[in-house]
Amino acid sequence: MNSQEQAIYFLSDTSTEAVQRSAFAKSVATVIDGFDKVIYPDWESLFRSMNNQLSQRIMVCLDEFPYLVKSCEALPSIIQKLLNEKILKFDFVLCGSSQQLMHGYVLNRQSPLYGLANEIIKMQPIAAQYMREAMECDAVQAVEEFAIWGGVPRYWELRRDYPDTKTAIRKVLLDPQGSLMEEPQRLLRDDMRDTVQALTLLTIIGNGANKLSEIASRAGKEANSLSEPLGKLRDLGYIRREVPFGDNPKKSKKGLYHINDSLLRFHYQFIVPYRSILELGKIDTVMQVVEIQLPQFIGQCWELLCRDYVSGNIIDGIAYNVASRWWGKIFPPEEKNGKMVELDVVAESIDKKHILIGECKWTHNDSADRLMEILEQKAKYLPFIKKGQQVHLVLFMKEAPTYMNEEAKILLPEDIMQ
Repeated sequence: MNSQEQAIYFLSDTSTEAVQRSAFAKSVATVIDGFDKVIYPDWESLFRSMNNQLSQRIMVCLDEFPYLVKSCEALPSIIQKLLNEKILKFDFVLCGSSQQLMHGYVLNRQSPLYGLANEIIKMQPIAAQYMREAMECDAVQAVEEFAIWGGVPRYWELRRDYPDTKTAIRKVLLDPQGSLMEEPQRLLRDDMRDTVQALTLLTIIGNGANKLSEIASRAGKEANSLSEPLGKLRDLGYIRREVPFGDNPKKSKKGLYHINDSLLRFHYQFIVPYRSILELGKIDTVMQVVEIQLPQFIGQCWELLCRDYVSGNIIDGIAYNVASRWWGKIFPPEEKNGKMVELDVVAESIDKKHILIGECKWTHNDSADRLMEILEQKAKYLPFIKKGQQVHLVLFMKEAPTYMNEEAKILLPEDIMQ
């Protein structure tokens, strides 16, 4: 046995069971000399032979585990049997990109592997702050890159193959032959049984219908019939439901649905509406639309990043709870019928004594004084501010203003992306 090796990694594919066993035996041979010289008739005999020859405990990682199960439906039962015997000298790490299938193999009560996992890890997107290191860029560019590519490492790798963002957008996203042109469809095929309904809902939300009633109307469905499919998309992380700050998420009727993933947002804003044009090879035409709308598109991501930054963070010695948006009416004396306003960032301190109100801007040459004055006027009449609470106003800006009031609290990309 090669003492330098402490783990076996095997990436499954769609080939037959016998071919995959043979390939896996070659991976084992990096740890156990000559292991691949034998033909194993089934997975159980392979695992038992491997176990008998190990002299120290190792880890066995089976990536894209659903492909293995597709070629051998008995595999989960075989692994269950071996684990229950408690004789193994190796630990299984089962991985898969299909959330639905992995959930079925591990968390379904009818699955042989149910209850046998010591730990279940659902991988989350990589935090935006790591984009600076990955792209070797400044904080402003890191925000712009994250707004397009999100937190999936593979997307970052594809972006790095090109010298600049615009070239990467053209080649990877807009080109009909691009690597990620069909990514949403591929993801949904892996994760959902009814891809037609899921794609329909994502298209509707991506086109700007955010209220449940609007989504139902465009889909030609009753609103209550969409609870389950929308919930599934939320569970998978494709969409999110926002309610105004202070509202109970379970009871609020003001919920708005948004696409949650950066790449999916880009796909449904810039690819789906212009798919026919792109298929004709008119990439320049669509790229012109992208260049015009991209600052606003990035600005929406900037708001999310700012809320994430505030959530659970300590700012000027004050620890804040989860930040969210707020929208609703305020009633200044001159507005008898009230005035609709929106706030980009609202967070209450954990001790309830403070509340942070923030405005996010991703534009050039903004006047900090003007923005702060507008924010102050809004804050005077907000219905959710409690008696005695100290209000802290913050501007989240793309760049530092040329003139800045010393009392104004301004946070820049360098602060958010650190």
